[in-house]
Amino acid sequence: MACPFFMPGERIENSLWPHPPRLPLGDGWTGQCTAPGHEGARPTDEELKKGCNLGYARACPRLPRQRHCDAVRFSLARDRQQKVSVQFVCEIGYAPGEHGMLEFDAVAQRWSSMHSDERIQKMAECFLHSYLRRKGSPSEVVE
Repeated sequence: MACPFFMPGERIENSLWPHPPRLPLGDGWTGQCTAPGHEGARPTDEELKKGCNLGYARACPRLPRQRHCDAVRFSLARDRQQKVSVQFVCEIGYAPGEHGMLEFDAVAQRWSSMHSDERIQKMAECFLHSYLRRKGSPSEVVE
Protein backbone atom coordinates (compact mmCIF):
# COMPACT_ATOMS: atom_id res chain seq x y z
CA MET A 1 0.00 0.00 0.00
CA ALA A 2 1.28 3.44 -0.77
CA CYS A 3 0.31 6.74 0.80
CA PRO A 4 -2.64 8.20 -1.16
CA PHE A 5 -0.90 11.61 -1.22
CA PHE A 6 2.37 10.26 -2.65
CA MET A 7 3.12 11.09 -6.29
CA PRO A 8 5.90 8.71 -7.32
CA GLY A 9 8.61 9.99 -9.61
CA GLU A 10 11.58 7.72 -10.24
CA ARG A 11 12.41 4.20 -9.19
CA ILE A 12 15.02 4.02 -6.44
CA GLU A 13 17.98 2.04 -7.78
CA ASN A 14 19.80 1.46 -4.48
CA SER A 15 16.94 0.26 -2.38
CA LEU A 16 16.23 1.48 1.14
CA TRP A 17 14.39 -1.81 1.78
CA PRO A 18 15.74 -5.38 2.01
CA HIS A 19 13.09 -6.83 -0.38
CA PRO A 20 11.90 -4.16 -2.86
CA PRO A 21 9.63 -6.50 -4.88
CA ARG A 22 7.46 -6.88 -1.76
CA LEU A 23 6.76 -3.14 -1.68
CA PRO A 24 3.26 -1.97 -2.66
CA LEU A 25 4.46 -0.51 -5.96
CA GLY A 26 6.88 -3.38 -6.65
CA ASP A 27 9.92 -1.15 -6.07
CA GLY A 28 10.79 1.87 -3.97
CA TRP A 29 10.11 5.25 -5.57
CA THR A 30 11.18 8.82 -5.02
CA GLY A 31 8.52 11.44 -5.49
CA GLN A 32 6.67 14.30 -3.94
CA CYS A 33 3.85 14.94 -1.53
CA THR A 34 0.48 16.15 -2.78
CA ALA A 35 -1.21 16.56 0.62
CA PRO A 36 -3.18 19.82 0.79
CA GLY A 37 -0.88 22.67 1.81
CA HIS A 38 2.24 20.58 1.14
CA GLU A 39 2.04 20.09 -2.61
CA GLY A 40 5.46 19.53 -4.11
CA ALA A 41 7.24 18.78 -0.82
CA ARG A 42 10.10 16.31 -1.32
CA PRO A 43 10.03 13.56 1.32
CA THR A 44 13.29 12.60 3.03
CA ASP A 45 14.74 9.11 2.53
CA GLU A 46 13.36 8.18 5.95
CA GLU A 47 9.87 9.40 5.01
CA LEU A 48 10.04 7.51 1.71
CA LYS A 49 11.13 4.38 3.56
CA LYS A 50 8.61 4.45 6.42
CA GLY A 51 5.63 6.24 4.96
CA CYS A 52 5.25 7.35 1.37
CA ASN A 53 6.00 3.96 -0.19
CA LEU A 54 4.10 2.07 2.51
CA GLY A 55 0.97 4.06 3.41
CA TYR A 56 -0.59 4.32 6.86
CA ALA A 57 1.96 7.05 7.61
CA ARG A 58 0.12 8.42 10.63
CA ALA A 59 3.37 9.90 11.96
CA CYS A 60 3.71 12.06 8.83
CA PRO A 61 3.17 15.74 9.74
CA ARG A 62 1.77 16.44 6.25
CA LEU A 63 -1.00 13.81 6.40
CA PRO A 64 -4.38 15.56 6.59
CA ARG A 65 -6.78 14.53 9.35
CA GLN A 66 -9.67 14.30 6.92
CA ARG A 67 -8.80 12.06 3.98
CA HIS A 68 -10.48 9.72 1.53
CA CYS A 69 -8.13 6.84 2.34
CA ASP A 70 -5.03 5.87 4.33
CA ALA A 71 -3.32 3.69 1.74
CA VAL A 72 -3.65 2.36 -1.79
CA ARG A 73 -3.02 -1.30 -2.58
CA PHE A 74 -2.34 -2.76 -6.04
CA SER A 75 -2.27 -6.31 -7.32
CA LEU A 76 -1.97 -8.00 -10.67
CA ALA A 77 -5.38 -9.35 -11.63
CA ARG A 78 -4.58 -10.69 -15.10
CA ASP A 79 -1.80 -10.76 -17.68
CA ARG A 80 -2.89 -12.45 -20.88
CA GLN A 81 -3.59 -11.79 -24.51
CA GLN A 82 -1.58 -8.57 -24.43
CA LYS A 83 -3.82 -7.05 -21.73
CA VAL A 84 -2.66 -6.46 -18.18
CA SER A 85 -5.29 -5.81 -15.52
CA VAL A 86 -4.25 -4.08 -12.30
CA GLN A 87 -6.64 -4.12 -9.37
CA PHE A 88 -6.57 -1.26 -6.85
CA VAL A 89 -8.10 -0.87 -3.40
CA CYS A 90 -8.13 2.34 -1.38
CA GLU A 91 -8.11 1.47 2.32
CA ILE A 92 -9.44 3.61 5.13
CA GLY A 93 -8.99 2.47 8.73
CA TYR A 94 -7.59 -0.86 7.49
CA ALA A 95 -10.87 -1.60 5.67
CA PRO A 96 -11.48 -1.57 1.92
CA GLY A 97 -13.06 1.49 0.39
CA GLU A 98 -13.01 2.48 -3.26
CA HIS A 99 -11.80 -0.33 -5.51
CA GLY A 100 -11.64 -1.16 -9.18
CA MET A 101 -9.72 -2.45 -12.14
CA LEU A 102 -7.36 -0.58 -14.46
CA GLU A 103 -6.33 -2.11 -17.77
CA PHE A 104 -3.19 -1.67 -19.86
CA ASP A 105 -3.11 -2.65 -23.54
CA ALA A 106 0.42 -3.94 -24.15
CA VAL A 107 0.00 -3.93 -27.94
CA ALA A 108 -1.13 -0.29 -28.15
CA GLN A 109 1.15 0.67 -25.21
CA ARG A 110 -1.62 2.64 -23.55
CA TRP A 111 -4.10 2.37 -20.70
CA SER A 112 -7.53 1.33 -21.95
CA SER A 113 -9.03 2.18 -18.55
CA MET A 114 -7.53 4.68 -16.15
CA HIS A 115 -8.21 6.07 -12.68
CA SER A 116 -9.53 9.62 -12.46
CA ASP A 117 -7.13 10.50 -9.61
CA GLU A 118 -3.76 11.22 -11.23
CA ARG A 119 -1.90 10.04 -8.09
CA ILE A 120 -3.55 6.63 -8.10
CA GLN A 121 -3.05 6.36 -11.87
CA LYS A 122 0.65 7.22 -11.51
CA MET A 123 1.01 4.61 -8.74
CA ALA A 124 -0.64 2.02 -11.01
CA GLU A 125 1.84 2.92 -13.76
CA CYS A 126 4.73 2.47 -11.33
CA PHE A 127 3.30 -0.85 -10.14
CA LEU A 128 2.97 -2.04 -13.75
CA HIS A 129 6.46 -0.79 -14.63
CA SER A 130 7.93 -2.79 -11.72
CA TYR A 131 5.92 -5.88 -12.67
CA LEU A 132 7.00 -5.75 -16.33
CA ARG A 133 10.63 -5.11 -15.35
CA ARG A 134 10.69 -8.23 -13.15
CA LYS A 135 8.82 -10.25 -15.76
CA GLY A 136 11.37 -9.24 -18.39
CA SER A 137 8.83 -7.52 -20.64
CA PRO A 138 9.44 -4.18 -22.26
CA SER A 139 8.70 -1.60 -19.61
CA GLU A 140 7.56 1.15 -21.92
CA VAL A 141 4.48 2.11 -20.02
CA VAL A 142 2.60 5.12 -21.32
CA GLU A 143 2.32 7.76 -18.62
